[in-house]
This record gives sequence, structure tokens and C-alpha cells, in this order.
Amino acid sequence: MPPMRRPHQLLVGTETRDDAAVWKLDARRGLVATMDFFAPVVDDPRDYGYIAASNALSDVYAMGGKPLYALNLVGWPRSQPFEILGEILAGGAEACRDAGCAIVGGHSVDDLEPKYGLAVTGLVDPRRVLTNAGARPGDVLLLGKALGTGIAASAIKKGIAEEHLVKAATAQMRQLNRAAGEVYAKNYKWVHALTDVTGFGMLGHLDSMMRAAKVRARIDAAAVPVLEGVRELAREGVVPGGTRANLEFVSPRATFPERMTEPDRLVLADATTNGGLLAAVAPKAVSKLLKSLANAGASARVIGEVVRSKKPGIDVSGEISTSPVR
Repeated sequence: MPPMRRPHQLLVGTETRDDAAVWKLDARRGLVATMDFFAPVVDDPRDYGYIAASNALSDVYAMGGKPLYALNLVGWPRSQPFEILGEILAGGAEACRDAGCAIVGGHSVDDLEPKYGLAVTGLVDPRRVLTNAGARPGDVLLLGKALGTGIAASAIKKGIAEEHLVKAATAQMRQLNRAAGEVYAKNYKWVHALTDVTGFGMLGHLDSMMRAAKVRARIDAAAVPVLEGVRELAREGVVPGGTRANLEFVSPRATFPERMTEPDRLVLADATTNGGLLAAVAPKAVSKLLKSLANAGASARVIGEVVRSKKPGIDVSGEISTSPVR
């Protein structure tokens, strides 16, 4: 993007690769602006619509905000039945109803393949914005949801995904990050950095968080939840191109155990759809936050810590658990 003069109202822009922009209206109100859309990741059109909308809404929750309204973004081939598009839009509308977010319009274009998503506007208190840039040495890293939906979606497209994986991946991608976002927003004093795990994968989004704060993460791979069957698919080469690009991008700033295979590294970098929130929180608040998240139906796990370092990045230890999440 060409350089531009930064308006004083712009609290969060593009500098740290954050999840959304934040524009200050006044002392108590800031607008959160984001958009996201993609091609189908599951076969059922209504599920696809719900997932795509949830994924777009997630960026507002990752800033500590509340979605206000959204605009539909649609690419649709004229050769495909418009009844299917109706189902996709119905799924998106259902997700927005569950989020308390109004759909107020949108735009569609003729396209070679279906695409759907939202442009979302949210609201946040400018004094309580949660960005990806405030992690501190000593912080504990919390991750919600399991990894592996990108690999699962590739298997679904190839028609080789087992039924239990299809159900687990679909259910997880449909899960709004509203509950987790509300918990973190309520406890903003203890949440030093927050992001959601989406297209750049856990390693990619964590890398952005560490680079923004000029610190380093230590991750225990055994503590990272992974959907059952995903490791085996990665070993068979069922991996989306985005996941491979993610690992290539982050590798210069990451270290892995010598015994960790490339497929397991790819799982940690998997290009995720509507993944969980990833937070760097004060150690004394960990127990309280984990309990609050569990009570809200948005359980999270401790996966590592933040340490002081002259070289921002990520150090991975251990091995991915052999008891993955269903």
C-alpha cells in the first residue's frame, strides 16, 4: 500500500498486521472495521454461509469489540442455481442473528467460483481496545479451539475426509467467538494482546503478535489442541497451499525440535477458518480467565508463555499430542 498520512482518529491501522482497524469517534466510542470472504470450505451451503460470516465477525471480537452491522460480500457464478446462494445468505444471516449484528445490505458480482463473506462494523471503547501488539515477557498464552480446519477443508474438497472429522471441523468453524471475545473484553486489564487464529495459522498470527511487541513465544506443542485425523492427513500430503506458505513465511523466525516432522509443523501453521482466540494474559489472571471461558462455553488451553528476547519469534518444544481433540 502507498504511504499515507495517519489520521489522529486512527487508533489501530495496518502497522502491526492486526485483525481490524479502529477509528476513534469520541472518548467512549470507537468504530471497528473489518472484512473477510472466501470460497466454500464445506459442502452444505447453509453451513458455509454461517462459517464465512462467523469468520468475518471474529475480527471484531479479537479487538475487544461488539459487532453492530454488516454488509454481505458475494461472488456468484451465473451457471449455479440461485437457490443455493439463498441458502448461503440464510446461513450468514443466522450467524449475524446469533451475534446480535444486523445485515444492512451488500454487493454481488458475477464470479467464476462462489465466494461469500461480510464487511463488518463494530463498536469498542477506545480505552479498552485489545490489539495484537501488547504482549509482555511473563505473559501466558491461551488458545481457544483446535487446529486443523484448513487441512480438514482440503480433505472435504477431495472427498476423503472421514465423517467424524467433517462433523468436528464444521461444528468448530460454526462456533462464534462471541463468548470468548466477551470474556476477554470484560477482563481487558489482564489481556495484554489478543488475536484470532485464521488464514495465517496459529504460528503466523502468533508471529505477528511477537513481532509487534518485540518479544518471543515459547510454545509447548503437546498442549496445542488438534482435531483428530488431521495429523494423519498432513502426513499423506493433504495440506492447503496457504498452510505451506504460512510455514515458509514464519520459519526464519521460528525454531522447532529436531524430531518434529514437517507434517506436524504444517499442522501448527495450518490456514484456519474461524479459529479460536489467541491471548497473551497476565499470569495472575490465568485461572480466572480459564474458568470464565469454560463457563461461557468457550474453553481455552495454556499453550506457552512470552519471554524477553532481542529476536522476536517463536520457539516450539515437545511433540503434538497423540490424543487429539475430536
